[in-house]
Amino acid sequence: MILLISSIGFSQDYTSLIQNYLNANRSENGLQPADISDIVINSQSYSKSMKVENLYVDQRLQGIPVLGTTSPVAIKNGTVVYAAFDFKSNLTQLINTTTPSITPQAAIVNAASRLNIGNPQGLERVKVEGNAFVFNKAGISINNIPVALVFESTENGLRLAWDLSIYQTDGSHYYSVRVDAVTGALLSQNDWVVNCNFGSGDHDHSSHASNTSSVLEKRTLSKNLEVLALGGDAYRVFPLPIESPNHGNDELVINPANTVASPFGWHDTDGVAGAEFTITRGNNVLARDDINADNAGGESPDGGSTLTFDFPYQFDTNPVNMLDAATTNLFYWNNIMHDVWYQYGFDEESGNFQANNYGNGGTENDFVDAQAQDGGGTNNANFSTPPDGNNPRMQMFLWNASGPAGEPLTINTSGPLMGGYNGVPAGFGSPLPEDMALVGDLALAIDNNAGASDDENDACDVITNGAALTGNIAVIRRGECQFGFKVLAAETEGAIAVIVVNNVAEASFAMAPGDVGDQVTIPSIMVNNIDGEAIIAALQNGDPLNGSLINDGPYMLDGDLDNGIIAHEYGHGISNRLTGGRFNSNCLSSDEQMGEGWSDYFGLMLTMQDTDTRNDINGIGTYATGQPTDGGGIREAPYSTDFAINDFTFDDIDGNVSVPHGVGFVWATMLWEMTWDLVDLYGFDSDIYNGTGGNNIAMQLVIDGLKLQGCNPGFIAGRDAILEADMLANNGENQCLIWAAFARRGLGLSADGGSAFNLGDQTEGYDVPTSANCLLASGENSTIDSNFVIFPNPSNGIVNIRAIQQSGDAQITIYDVNGRVVISQEATLQNTVSINAQSLITGIYIITIEGDNYTHTAKLIIE
Repeated sequence: MILLISSIGFSQDYTSLIQNYLNANRSENGLQPADISDIVINSQSYSKSMKVENLYVDQRLQGIPVLGTTSPVAIKNGTVVYAAFDFKSNLTQLINTTTPSITPQAAIVNAASRLNIGNPQGLERVKVEGNAFVFNKAGISINNIPVALVFESTENGLRLAWDLSIYQTDGSHYYSVRVDAVTGALLSQNDWVVNCNFGSGDHDHSSHASNTSSVLEKRTLSKNLEVLALGGDAYRVFPLPIESPNHGNDELVINPANTVASPFGWHDTDGVAGAEFTITRGNNVLARDDINADNAGGESPDGGSTLTFDFPYQFDTNPVNMLDAATTNLFYWNNIMHDVWYQYGFDEESGNFQANNYGNGGTENDFVDAQAQDGGGTNNANFSTPPDGNNPRMQMFLWNASGPAGEPLTINTSGPLMGGYNGVPAGFGSPLPEDMALVGDLALAIDNNAGASDDENDACDVITNGAALTGNIAVIRRGECQFGFKVLAAETEGAIAVIVVNNVAEASFAMAPGDVGDQVTIPSIMVNNIDGEAIIAALQNGDPLNGSLINDGPYMLDGDLDNGIIAHEYGHGISNRLTGGRFNSNCLSSDEQMGEGWSDYFGLMLTMQDTDTRNDINGIGTYATGQPTDGGGIREAPYSTDFAINDFTFDDIDGNVSVPHGVGFVWATMLWEMTWDLVDLYGFDSDIYNGTGGNNIAMQLVIDGLKLQGCNPGFIAGRDAILEADMLANNGENQCLIWAAFARRGLGLSADGGSAFNLGDQTEGYDVPTSANCLLASGENSTIDSNFVIFPNPSNGIVNIRAIQQSGDAQITIYDVNGRVVISQEATLQNTVSINAQSLITGIYIITIEGDNYTHTAKLIIE
């Protein structure tokens, strides 16, 4: 979205410098003088790690921006040290016109019509600046509607378009739309609300999932800490780095705010000592419930004058009974994400989320609106990221619990069917009541069988006995149509609830909403075919049946307690604000975009602990989906560098994984490889704010890489940005390691990504550049080449050898300086192999690794 930014000033105008650079390198980029005659810097920030000014430059023609051309430039000491321009060549030959034929008002009306969000009411212009306008909400948007002229890329060149954004009034979509400024046609659209619909949470995800349900025992909370005696803000949460209640116990954390990122604490907004709020609100986030799914109001827990948010967690009841505790945890983790990533460069100038930027640049008034136990859905979470200065929104939902079904249905009518029945609540609609049962007569739905279905009781066709359903509990057989469709059909006829009877001999499960399930407001359950068919037979026989529905467990799980998912959602905000600069929220819209991968990675890094190993199983969302801590999670495989657990490579993005989550998963797998290589080399540092370990280095490289990559990057561009970040921040110390990590997963030197908008045109590569100097030692405690990592080196007697690629069987031999064999051992070099050399005296040795078609020799130092 192009904003009204022409009046924004930077500490130094680098336009002339960049213009000169473009002129000097014009032929290299295939550009004509007219292509670079009109450029604008849309945002700028200083990177402390790379010691460069990061600028984002747009190509324009007659003052109209060309979408998708935002290009990163890094400047140091008045010199362009890095640039990745993606400007259009022969610009004047590509455009259709520079004069719009339809008004911006007409563009809004056309967009609203195509998006099916209603007609704008009382549409009025509230601001204008050149070719950019702002209109009021007009009854179709939560926020005012900005509109600006742009050029949009199409198969037939560049078309003049109106670029606008509409935040749908129910908060479910934040549409960014391009409307043809000549014809009024809808050219393209993105949704700034990134939905992470992970599934029903009620199925076996992989061979790594356990058959044992994750059952949480009720905790006896320890309250030995006297907050008043200790002083300071206090929050009972599952703190950093605990991923969820399955991974550790809740604790009362005192004064967790970081003094650099949040200098006045988490409840300040005016930049003066002292809290402005005693609820879960402050400079970085407002955390509140949205049980009513209206995106307005909602309650926030109050910590009182001492800011003591000490609320109990209760896992044996409906999650609403621990709403204050859950909201506190959500508030804590949003602030943690703010404070931690601030240290690595997601600061005010770079477009982070703060109400008050404390004079540090950027645009203010965009704290996160974090909504706990949002009633707008289940088994999901989402995050919307508009441009800087506009509030992002995080919505956390409840998840269907796994485990044996309870007995939510009771037949009250005397007779052979009287009693309780197992069933599973649907993953949509209203939850079953917890305190007072929903009581009604049961009525069998009958449809006209006019469609493909041949079952008149499956409600897949037009219901013909609507009057019989009104005010009653509808009974419907599972059939060919979606669950949400048939339940909505019954609700439309006046049913107060629905019982769906499984039509196959298998266990009941949580029904998915399908295309229209989000419109359902009544509760529904599924019962098995044996019990259900007995109920249907009685109703067909004319026997009256009265039933009751109530929540009998297993109780839903609260996504507000899955800290990995919270970090994941917040991570969408980081990657969207940093890629292409803080004003560009459309730079992660290609098919190959890795946004889901960065988000997974952020969650992995904040839950990493010093006891972890590179071959561990790291599933995403195991708590929310009811899996044990070593479960497979919600991705195609858990994260691990062990190929026996996760063997996904670059080639798999072509049809072997889902889009976009699976594509991101492959990217995060590569980042995980790089991270563990760095940890092997530099160690792990549990100080996530100021540490110097391999994990800290990896986090910095990823943030810096986001800043250096261009708009709509693919895997190759993402890799190259990280390599450049290492050159700028570390003088290239880790080039070989980074290349090796990516090459191990098929993104080596000869890899070809093709177009970022095509997932089927990539080619894998497992090689590294010879110029990467990989045969020399890299770092102080490891020797690395393109095939092996030997660490630690120097060693105190335990020598680890990790194959960068699977290298098969090998003979490992250690020689002393006289050439005598002192250790000889056979090994299969698939992952990491340890050699016990503790019998060797201090000195210098030679180690050889010999396989069928390779021999590697390195110096080994024993201390």
